[in-house]
Amino acid sequence: MVTMNDPSVAHGVRPNCYRLPDTLRLGKVMLQVSDLERSLDWYQRVLGFRVLDRAAGAATLAAHGDDTPLVVLREKAGVSPVPRRGRLGLYHFAILLPDRAALGRFVAHLAEIGERAGASDHLVSEALYLQDPDNLGIEVYADRPRSAWSYDGLQLVMATEPLNLAGLVRAAAGERWSGMPPGTVIGHVHLHVGDLERASAFYHQALGLDRVVWSYPGALFLSAGGYHHHLGLNTWAAGAAPAGPDDARLLEWEILLPSDADVADAVASLAGAGHAAEDGHVRDPWGTAVRLRAA
Repeated sequence: MVTMNDPSVAHGVRPNCYRLPDTLRLGKVMLQVSDLERSLDWYQRVLGFRVLDRAAGAATLAAHGDDTPLVVLREKAGVSPVPRRGRLGLYHFAILLPDRAALGRFVAHLAEIGERAGASDHLVSEALYLQDPDNLGIEVYADRPRSAWSYDGLQLVMATEPLNLAGLVRAAAGERWSGMPPGTVIGHVHLHVGDLERASAFYHQALGLDRVVWSYPGALFLSAGGYHHHLGLNTWAAGAAPAGPDDARLLEWEILLPSDADVADAVASLAGAGHAAEDGHVRDPWGTAVRLRAA
């Protein structure tokens, strides 16, 4: 096992043909919820988002001091919450905070309002896990420096270990949480899929993400540019039905590419593998929609 951040050393497994640009980043996620007012209260009170824009039955959320759209909530009254076992589709979307101190402030905030959350140290990052009022999964996390990441051959080393919550709170240095800070982004999306090989054929070979972690039980992690993951895939809900029109669910997530030409190249790669993309929108084998667009 080696700890390094040498850009001359290649890690991960590249796709055979088309490869997405290293500068890829994620855009907003769009969620279907049952009660917009209830969700808006929770996303503002618990997560600390602000409402950037609102229209009939929908709202766009952003961090404070930053007008970048991060989450879009669309109401469909009567949709069913996510069951405990989960559905094929969203496992969680992940909100990346700009630094560890911000995550420490968030930890203290959750304790102050009495909101329960899961917590894990993944070696490359420190993370908290929550469910919104429709039981949609959310991760809030901060990355460790890439210089601290470890590799086992080509594969990045990730794990799920206890999180040092007291250390995170100390990192906040007594500063109180005042909402999602500027620089907050969507760091990754993690999906329940029915089969990892089929999912890898779509997201790795056809779409062009690198395989980064592949020995994690029942999961596969992919990224561009050597990141620990822009996309997680797992079979932990295998056998469940895909999320449907009458379910709370992920409607769409975005991959932002440097140019229109990069979007065209990615669409062509998908088409060559038999996956039609219309206006940059494509669905994976279980119906989860991803949109490719120029940043």
